[in-house]
Amino acid sequence: EVQLVESGGGLVQAGGSLRLSCAASGFTFDDYVIGWFRQAPGKEREGVSCISSSDGTTYYADSVKGRFTISSDNAKNTVYLQMNNLKPEDTAVYYCAAGERGPIIATVLFPLPALYAYWGQGTQVTVSS
Repeated sequence: EVQLVESGGGLVQAGGSLRLSCAASGFTFDDYVIGWFRQAPGKEREGVSCISSSDGTTYYADSVKGRFTISSDNAKNTVYLQMNNLKPEDTAVYYCAAGERGPIIATVLFPLPALYAYWGQGTQVTVSS
């Protein structure tokens, strides 16, 4: 059974930091891209950052470049999202997702949710001004 379990969300003031974790199980970690997506009320789900753990390829949305860092611990099948200098507009439910590496690498469509078959339950991040 595939499982993606997020943790690390919470309430933080603007300018603060949080680290999200995504623990994966039930599939071959190296064969998948792990992505972080977020969805704010009334908005579409957007790709924030993704990583191909087998070769280290990463993607960042323009809105988080220079502030967020994605990394993976392949020994633990866990992906992290370090979020620094958080802004109120970063407030959303953050989801971890896994998609087959082949189609994502071939199309370079890292932030497309439709390419990710497995999703976690989400963790709330709230940034106060």
